Amino acid sequence: MERDTSEDQKTSPITVFLCFVVAVIEGLDLQAAGIAATGIREYFSLTSEQLGIFFSAGILGLLPGTLLGGRYADKIGRKKVLIIAVAIFAVFTLFTVWVNSFSTLLLVRFLAGVGMGAALPNLITLASEAATPKNRGRAVGLMYCGLPVGALLLSFWAAYDPTGNWKSIFYLGGIAPLLVIPLMIYWLPESREYLQSIKNKVLQVNEQSAFKVILQSPFILRTLLLWVSYFFTLMVVYIMLSWLPTLFMELGFSRQQGSMAQVFFMIGAFFGTIILGMLIDRWNKVLVIILMYIGILAGLLSLNAATTLSQIYMAAALTGTFTIGGQGVLYTFGSLVYPAHLRGTGVGTASAIGRVGAMLGPTIAGFIVASGAGASGVFTAAIPGIVLSAIIMVILSKKLAVTQPVVKMDKQVV
Repeated sequence: MERDTSEDQKTSPITVFLCFVVAVIEGLDLQAAGIAATGIREYFSLTSEQLGIFFSAGILGLLPGTLLGGRYADKIGRKKVLIIAVAIFAVFTLFTVWVNSFSTLLLVRFLAGVGMGAALPNLITLASEAATPKNRGRAVGLMYCGLPVGALLLSFWAAYDPTGNWKSIFYLGGIAPLLVIPLMIYWLPESREYLQSIKNKVLQVNEQSAFKVILQSPFILRTLLLWVSYFFTLMVVYIMLSWLPTLFMELGFSRQQGSMAQVFFMIGAFFGTIILGMLIDRWNKVLVIILMYIGILAGLLSLNAATTLSQIYMAAALTGTFTIGGQGVLYTFGSLVYPAHLRGTGVGTASAIGRVGAMLGPTIAGFIVASGAGASGVFTAAIPGIVLSAIIMVILSKKLAVTQPVVKMDKQVV
């Protein structure tokens, strides 16, 4: 027993670190579309509606990607699926710089999104299963803070890149993951919980039955609640990721100022993912959920009311702290809701539902901007979904607290 514990302590930091590195790269790629939007819009002569569709193309790819990534994570292993996923989004991110039409641009962004989507549930499950149950929030938070770090690095690049060439952004986002793949092959350990599940023959069920299980008692209610919460929260997250620099340029600020607003957004996101991830392990989960959604609403309202550049930067930081940080909390919840043999499928399916909201969000924002409502209309439209998501997550956290012993019993019985 002592030997196993020692091995866990050795592999946990390696797993979380490598997942963090992949999350940094995902942050680069997820932010690439929003930062490169102005250059792409001019290069392809896009309207606001077409730009919204461009944002949604990559997010649409996340939908089948998360479903497939979660499904095969429980079937062939988290490590294998993650490596394949990283290779896919690396290749098609590079292809973005070579397309010459709007239709092919949408295609390569969709396929890059498939790779990114398949990676995410495996990052969550690997990080959460590398830690003890009482430290899973911290592990997922430390992994997920890589996303704002990557986006932050790219925002600095865009703000101070003297060339202003949008293609350099996609070169960076495509080459970086190709360099990381050998590190994952040689140093990333497979999840010990997954290997133990195989040893216990827990995973000898087909994918269809795993989907049936998460839609049956005792998982059905928490599954549906998780889906709705992911849907609305991810909608707001991806509106911010895709449109924030462009919205500030619509208000009359320069490209550099718009990019710096995104920098402040990601600085807040970095601290938010770590702090909220630690709090979810130590505080009452209901209180953390309430704090998280109050913070999101405060951020949206402050963005709506900001009139000076300094106010906009502070409002962006506040919004980033609780939107991206809050999403890390939701991913932690996903890892707590399901036992090991269902975790990949459960988290992947919930993430896929969230991607539907993420896909719709930027497109809806594009039509709001085109209608003349501007940045204020976009921020205001996001508020009702956040309120509904907050109510649902409070219900889910209470439901999880009541039924947690059932989940432990399921693990033993299965």
